[in-house]
Amino acid sequence: MMKFTCEKALLQSAAAVASRAVAAKSSIPALEGLLLETGNGLTVSGYNMTTGIRAQLDAEVGGEAQLVLNARLFGDIIRKMPDDVISFVSDGKSTVHLSCGDASFDIPYLSAEDYPDLPEVEDEQFVVLQQRTLREMIEQCAFAVSTNEARPVHTGALFEIGGGRLTMVAVDGFRLAVRREPLEKASGEFSFVAPGSALNEMKSICGDTEDPVTVMLGRRHILFEVGGTQLICRRLEGEFLDYRNAIPRKNPIVVTAETKALINSIDRVSVVISDKLKSPVRCRFEADRVLLSARTGNGEAKDVCPLAGDGQELEIGFNNRYLMDALKYAPADTVSIELNTGVSPAVIVPTDGSDKFLYMVLPVRLKSAE
Repeated sequence: MMKFTCEKALLQSAAAVASRAVAAKSSIPALEGLLLETGNGLTVSGYNMTTGIRAQLDAEVGGEAQLVLNARLFGDIIRKMPDDVISFVSDGKSTVHLSCGDASFDIPYLSAEDYPDLPEVEDEQFVVLQQRTLREMIEQCAFAVSTNEARPVHTGALFEIGGGRLTMVAVDGFRLAVRREPLEKASGEFSFVAPGSALNEMKSICGDTEDPVTVMLGRRHILFEVGGTQLICRRLEGEFLDYRNAIPRKNPIVVTAETKALINSIDRVSVVISDKLKSPVRCRFEADRVLLSARTGNGEAKDVCPLAGDGQELEIGFNNRYLMDALKYAPADTVSIELNTGVSPAVIVPTDGSDKFLYMVLPVRLKSAE
């Protein structure tokens, strides 16, 4: 028999976070639900056999017990309850009774016996950083994580810990993103690849705060811990791209652009581009400006964006979305763009010469101008 009382807001938050890891459909019905456990407080867990989220909260509990509730139904009920203390009690057979203020519900539950154990992560190595920092790094790299399952290791982001800082790398075959930040604490130098899907969940869990997030690395799994919330995911195995050797850094052409101005210019010429009518954005880098154009069956668009530096009349084409993403996620008001030839990648870096970020975008071959 399970019995507890707790604040509605706490239970609603825990259920919402844990539900992010609940399986939409599973051959194990229990995995479509939330596991509730009482003992040392209340723990709410979701698990889809790939990613697990466990949220612990303060509650007045009556002994140790476990049961599973339908995640969607339980979440809907809590959300619609008045803002007060929720009382929860099971009959020990098949039904739980929830009440809050004048509202009450009786809903069925499943036995926790069929709910698989979440993986245990051995505390072999760890790193600590601010929640805000991890959230920003994920945001500014995750767009370049591959969705192609042919190379599973590239469906995640590489974490490299060493020299007092964290380097995060994502690559999808068309573009590459690198972000670096100093670390507060780490157990040594190590690296691993975390799944992109789990990182997107972590981005939602981390707050805009300097409070810490601890990342623990086990032999097969990774544990992210934020306050009373834990996210556990599998490590991705395989050989990640040797990104250092993939990035050309001796580029003879370097121009500087205002990030927002260049995004706006690309956005304007992209109006004629659609999923059905695709076309590269043609860029002609001249002295102190770049001429942008695109032509499809929708028509032709042209724009000019001012730059600093001489583009030496280089003409190069890019997928509009890939180039725009790299600029959009670059954490700087101005960027340096390094270029070589019309078939060489463009490298986008900070103007101050630091290595805080680097984005690389492969070009699209242009047809001869008419």
